[in-house]
Amino acid sequence: METHTLSHEYHPRTLDENRYVYAVLSRRAGGVSIGVNLNPDKVCNFDCIYCQVDRRLPGNERRVDLQILERELKDILGKAKSGALFTQAPFSGVEKEFQNVTDIAFSGDGEPTTCPQFGAAVELAIAAKKEAGLPDLKLLLITNATMFHRAKVKRVLSRLDENQGEIWAKLDAGTDLYYHRVDVTTIPFRRILDNLLEVALRRPIVIQSLFMRIHGSPPDAAEIEAYCSRLRNIVRGGGKIKLVQIHTIARAPAQAYVTALSDREVDAIAAQVRQIPLPVATYYSGR
Repeated sequence: METHTLSHEYHPRTLDENRYVYAVLSRRAGGVSIGVNLNPDKVCNFDCIYCQVDRRLPGNERRVDLQILERELKDILGKAKSGALFTQAPFSGVEKEFQNVTDIAFSGDGEPTTCPQFGAAVELAIAAKKEAGLPDLKLLLITNATMFHRAKVKRVLSRLDENQGEIWAKLDAGTDLYYHRVDVTTIPFRRILDNLLEVALRRPIVIQSLFMRIHGSPPDAAEIEAYCSRLRNIVRGGGKIKLVQIHTIARAPAQAYVTALSDREVDAIAAQVRQIPLPVATYYSGR
């Protein structure tokens, strides 16, 4: 079982006075992940009940200033390469084993593939990591899979494939009803399922799934079986799933009626996914 229990996670999407580029100590990545927030306006096409973005505070401008993004990215990559990143707060106290930069992650306060500058931002990241002498640094796209059917997004995914890219795509449900209850969107569940299969036919992907208690109740057995069936359908259709991440609530969610599953409940879901069979990583509440 792959289990992650980092105790020093730090997740704000800010670093110094940066507008777009930040760094987090990531339990998923096993080190410091450099984040690129392409949605500073906090607009998202999902309104997940477990979202950890504080939308009580207003967002900033919609259009990303690529010159500022490039400058911030080059600066933090330079600090990562030299080691200076780990001499300043909050990373100066990080254990030696986690003093490494694992990736550049397109994630943030909304769905990154909806940003008009998504493709240009990826190109900046490709150039910046090469300039910093880190050509093999992974590029992660953390996404809800809603835009994969668009031609311009497909082109960017191809560029990621050519430059150590990896897709971490959300799947939080097995049924249409539960999907809309959790992810709160007008986008059809079928689009998500079709998009996941399409991208998985072209490259191995990571599936990210978060399960929770809603008004005290965990997802029932039928929902988890339906979820596992969706994963089976991807595999049977020829799709490649590199890993399934099973999460529960780890930080304050958008809705107070959303709470974490127990470790045992997380493990039970993971056990069902392993029977498909697929590799699984588990992430528990608060660790």
